[in-house]
Amino acid sequence: MTGVTVTADALHTQRGHVRFLMEKKAHYLLVVKANQPGLHRRLRSLPWKEVTARCYDREVSHGRKETRVTRALTVTGLGLDFPHAVQAVRVLRHRTDLTSGRRSRQTVYAITDLTSRQASPQRLGQLVRSQWTIENRLHFVRDTTFGEDTSKIRTGHGPENMATLRNLAINTLRQHGHRNIAAGLRHASYDPFSRPLDLLNIP
Repeated sequence: MTGVTVTADALHTQRGHVRFLMEKKAHYLLVVKANQPGLHRRLRSLPWKEVTARCYDREVSHGRKETRVTRALTVTGLGLDFPHAVQAVRVLRHRTDLTSGRRSRQTVYAITDLTSRQASPQRLGQLVRSQWTIENRLHFVRDTTFGEDTSKIRTGHGPENMATLRNLAINTLRQHGHRNIAAGLRHASYDPFSRPLDLLNIP
């Protein structure tokens, strides 16, 4: 893992995880949300309006227009209580639905041990976006298609085992060309005694 930059959602924004990555000589970029209220509050209170290190990204895809403004601020000496944190990142996303015209805005904060020389605002924006891609391609599908958040399986290793099975189903369907996981599940369910086995190459 030497030199690798690990991105993760807010669940993994933990001191123990950072210490593990440092032992492996890896870098980190971790999203900060309300599950770390003190850290989140401190990031929100940083002087973002004065930050000149920023970049703008604009794109039109999936029926929406999106503008992202990424700002980065060196936080060493600012009393940010998180191990090895060097830069704080704020990404402001503006979205417009091209069909309905509905607009939305979202602000995401992150922290990293990467210095400004190692990672510019543009690079940090790319790293944050790569984490969103994981969220959208995996966690969002697990929640919306498989109803993971409403699952009643909560004891022992049940949740981890079910998450592994859901990941297996998603990856297997994608390997066989299914871009829409819900449609792929329906296709397999039409012949439940053979199609799932065929997907797994089980005779």
